[in-house]
Amino acid sequence: QLQLRESGGGLAQAGGSLRVSCAGSGIFQNLTIMAWYRQVPGKQRERVAIIVGGDTNYLESVKGRFTISRGNAKNTVNLQMDNLKPEDTAVYYCTAPFNSRVVWGPGTQVTVAS
Repeated sequence: QLQLRESGGGLAQAGGSLRVSCAGSGIFQNLTIMAWYRQVPGKQRERVAIIVGGDTNYLESVKGRFTISRGNAKNTVNLQMDNLKPEDTAVYYCTAPFNSRVVWGPGTQVTVAS
């Protein structure tokens, strides 16, 4: 059974950088698709970045500032966040489709102070 666990995040100043990572466990298969979403209280969860094989796609507002990449270990994915803005403050979730389900991690808080 696939489990996803985020790490990293925390507090940064506007203009600073943070990195969040996600590790998948419990399966032998390689995850082709992994993504990062974020959610602010009272708002819908939005997809920040996705990696499909080696191809990536980003939310328009983070293009040029965020980079999604696969980690060295199997089923790991990182999100490097540079030039952070206060509006990037949210809980960031790692997600991946597996066996006809969408699996989510518990999330990690990212707070950007102005």
